[in-house]
Amino acid sequence: MENVIRMLSTLGLMGAMRSLSSAYETATGVRIDADFAPTQALLKRLRDGEAADLVILTREGLDEVIGEGRVVAESAADLARSYVGIAVRAGQAHPDIASEAALRRTLLAARSVAYSRLGASGIYFAQLMVRMGIAAEINAKATVVQQGFTAERLVSGEADLAVQQISELNQVDGIEVVGPIPHDLQTPAVFSAGRMASAKHAAAADRLLRYLASSEVVPVLRQSGLEP
Repeated sequence: MENVIRMLSTLGLMGAMRSLSSAYETATGVRIDADFAPTQALLKRLRDGEAADLVILTREGLDEVIGEGRVVAESAADLARSYVGIAVRAGQAHPDIASEAALRRTLLAARSVAYSRLGASGIYFAQLMVRMGIAAEINAKATVVQQGFTAERLVSGEADLAVQQISELNQVDGIEVVGPIPHDLQTPAVFSAGRMASAKHAAAADRLLRYLASSEVVPVLRQSGLEP
């Protein structure tokens, strides 16, 4: 049916896409059947043959499936930029993360740091710990989440700090985002969309893509912690 589009999206855009999907369905009558997971998990599902009309992945992930012929290259559109941040449980003191030295002290002082194994933020954070020379110390007490929202481990009391894309941290109630990791320490993730080469509803997917790449969605992206 042309009034249903199957979309697989990275967790980083879940908050924004839930809001945009509702508005899009109201305006067009087209329902977006969306499923959200980390890019690496979605890549595996696509390679295992899962069907979809539209995908939203990190730019690197999208380029991989374009190279494999799974996504139409001409359809690719960069939607948003996202920074990795740090959160604490609501009501807790906000630690200093304003510089590399301050971030190092804060991470080392934490009882446990929650980060994801499959998400773009987790891959980045693992590399950052190595660069900062504190990987062994942090991993010895880390709460590593296979996939999902790391900030949920703050609410449960399993961790003192949660590391993830700010747009993903914002999806969890009962926490507060301290701020982004210093910008000179990170390369922002770019989330990009593309139409599957095997899309059953190609025309509808292309229309949705044009909407997601338009200036109309910018306020919603910003509200969810993303930069257009």
